[in-house]
Amino acid sequence: MSLTFNNRVALVTGAGRGIGKAIADLLAKNGVTVICVSKSADSCGATAAGIIAAGGKAKALAVDVADGAAVAKASADLLAEFGQIDILVNNAGITKDGLLFRMSEDDWNSVIATNLNSCYYWTKHIGRSMTQKRWGRIVNITSVVALMGNAGQANYCAAKAGMIGFTKSIAKEFAARNVTSNAVAPGFIKTDMTAAMPPEAAEKISAVIPLKRLGEAADIAHMTAFLCSEEANYITGQVFTVDGGMVM
Repeated sequence: MSLTFNNRVALVTGAGRGIGKAIADLLAKNGVTVICVSKSADSCGATAAGIIAAGGKAKALAVDVADGAAVAKASADLLAEFGQIDILVNNAGITKDGLLFRMSEDDWNSVIATNLNSCYYWTKHIGRSMTQKRWGRIVNITSVVALMGNAGQANYCAAKAGMIGFTKSIAKEFAARNVTSNAVAPGFIKTDMTAAMPPEAAEKISAVIPLKRLGEAADIAHMTAFLCSEEANYITGQVFTVDGGMVM
């Protein structure tokens, strides 16, 4: 199925690598102008440069998504430059794993700030213009662990579960203005983080996945792109697990 995008501009956080890069690349291939955001100027710059080299339209923006003041300024500058941002993909995330009794307050707060607070910052500042223009797509990249929990990831699971509640609340607030809000919950996906796992750990994980393999970043990108398209105009407030059948 071909997807329809009518001269849209998208902002993708965490676009420097992995799932975020795959989403940015696929949206650009569909003719969307993509603002690639990450904390590292080198990583988001490389993604934007790759899109431009392939004939697409992109802009790189280095900003700490956990910094509310920085996001507010970046949003204002981008809206002044582009006039409208139609699609927002909140994908940026970090992990600082550890059992609860060993987890520092800094590890808790930094994961909550980067993974969850960033959704609040970007949606508040970008979403207003969407509601005024009466068209918008918001997709929040959560995780299957938000639905099932995971030992050693209390901070990450709490942040990702918070994103689901946030997604549903925004869906109800923005629906009357034709702005949709959905979440995509990846399972175990081949990324830089999972590549660092010992082979035996990857095999153990694959054994509990009905499809018996890890997913690809492209699997998440395809679901996200669909939710950002015109074809998804009657879908909002939903959580889509893309996990090979882990959560049923």
